[in-house]
Amino acid sequence: MPRKRDDNDNDDDDRPRKKKRKSSAGGLDTVIPFRNGLALGAYYCGVFGLISCFLVGVGGLFGIVPIVLGVLGLMKASQDAEARGRVHAWVGIGLGALEVLTACGAGSFILYAMFSAPRR
Repeated sequence: MPRKRDDNDNDDDDRPRKKKRKSSAGGLDTVIPFRNGLALGAYYCGVFGLISCFLVGVGGLFGIVPIVLGVLGLMKASQDAEARGRVHAWVGIGLGALEVLTACGAGSFILYAMFSAPRR
């Protein structure tokens, strides 16, 4: 005699299983975290800010932007498992910190050169 099911029975063995949804990006989402725009923005701002930092000199003050975006991207990646992008966020934070340190170093070198020059 088959067992009768009631509303309180939570036996999930009879139910069809949900199939895992394949990504529409075809594996590209494992390399580029397009679901975490903050981490991706931190990465790109860090890379392009580093270029401007060495070309302009004191342009490294814009390194604050990838630091802030990287921290927000890490927070989003920890809240949403599908967002990913932790590595991009950390790279953005690291490059932003390098830019800020370069700007501070260049600024202090300029100030030192201005005030220590011999006067005639």
